[in-house]
Amino acid sequence: MSLSKPVMNLVASCVVGCAGSVASQIVAGDNLKLDPIIAFGLYGLIFGGTIPHFFYEFIERLFPHEVTAFPLAKKLIFERLIFAPIMQAFSLYTLARFEGKTHKAALKQLSALYLTVLEANWKWLTLFQVINLAFIPPMLRVLFMNFVGFGWAMFLATKRRQQGTKKESS
Repeated sequence: MSLSKPVMNLVASCVVGCAGSVASQIVAGDNLKLDPIIAFGLYGLIFGGTIPHFFYEFIERLFPHEVTAFPLAKKLIFERLIFAPIMQAFSLYTLARFEGKTHKAALKQLSALYLTVLEANWKWLTLFQVINLAFIPPMLRVLFMNFVGFGWAMFLATKRRQQGTKKESS
């Protein structure tokens, strides 16, 4: 197995995360804050490319097309009901920690945003996962989701910023 593909995925995820955070702040009319940009960049660099890369390899082995009946449905159900909920929790917590928040503050933000973010993930990203799993070759799946991830990073950055603003005004 070559490490060049995971490295390419993590660099792309880093760039997409940073760009999504910057775009979210610009669209909101905010002054650019470096902490969220760094948090999204670090998350993409360390986890955003590698975890999905190995996840897509894993589900190809778990539900091989030639052996399994209804492989697309099984892959999609596994991704949507097991992987997505875990990754959303992990992402929200890790982004908060990368911004310098304490464990307690990260858990509080996770608790405040988790269900909203997971529901949005299921609602908006399921179609893209169907396309990804049905039509995109396994070696390009992370790259495809990186294109989708720009919009998702903007959404996450916006939700996290709104939750932080609510907290400050309370």
